[in-house]
Amino acid sequence: VAVERVWECAGRCQAVGCVCVCVYTLHVCVYLSRPTALNVNNGVRGKMDGVGSFGAGRAGSAFDPVSFIQQPQTILRILSWIFSMVVFGSIINEGYVNIGSERLYCVFNKNYDACNYGITIGLIAFLACIFFFLLDVKFQQISSVKDRKKAIMLEIGFSGFWTFLWFVCFCFLANQWQRTTPDELPLNQGADAARAAIAFSFFSIFTWAGLTVRAVQKYLLGTDMSLFTTEHMDGNQTIQPYPTGPAAETTDTYQSPPFTENLESNAPTYQVPIY
Repeated sequence: VAVERVWECAGRCQAVGCVCVCVYTLHVCVYLSRPTALNVNNGVRGKMDGVGSFGAGRAGSAFDPVSFIQQPQTILRILSWIFSMVVFGSIINEGYVNIGSERLYCVFNKNYDACNYGITIGLIAFLACIFFFLLDVKFQQISSVKDRKKAIMLEIGFSGFWTFLWFVCFCFLANQWQRTTPDELPLNQGADAARAAIAFSFFSIFTWAGLTVRAVQKYLLGTDMSLFTTEHMDGNQTIQPYPTGPAAETTDTYQSPPFTENLESNAPTYQVPIY
């Protein structure tokens, strides 16, 4: 900020490109330098570095395995992985029995669909937990905001859908187990495996629901997308020009300041330097 005479400030602002505010009563002029595109871009970049995008820090930062394991999302992921393994492992190992014949029957009311559904849901959930666990490890190395957003949206969709499928699995297995008579399972063959599959299907509902909530929270923690241009979202940082509006100057021609009739006639004039 500087204070000069009106004619000196007007000429200087024409040369260096600043905002000239004239105070006629004091015959002074206060000019403020305009924010440049570089300063605006640095401010946006600073917010990107401080907040991070979608709940993660800056891309390329060091990976801390201790803090990663202690995160609630990682704990829920490991629990979901164990629960899914128990469900499909119990059904595969002891979910089929033979009653007086060589043919195997499903312990859930001899309904093969119940066993097949539990195995399929559990196996896919087991593999999905491994995939998303690796994605969580590599998530901080993703530099593009668009790619981070796609990863979060994929996790939200899959976790929410699998929460619903686990609820269906629990209801289906519990219903078929309730219809199973003691005559169909002599000596309670496969009873423990059936109860384990039902119990851990119920537990999986809450773990996958927790993963869905954590993914939504991570999405809501994402950086404000209005701060970024298409180049920033793609990972390229470019300097944007200073925006011009209706009130901005449209010409380079200097307009004489108002109320100049009473100025001293012998006032020195300021010559605009030519570059």
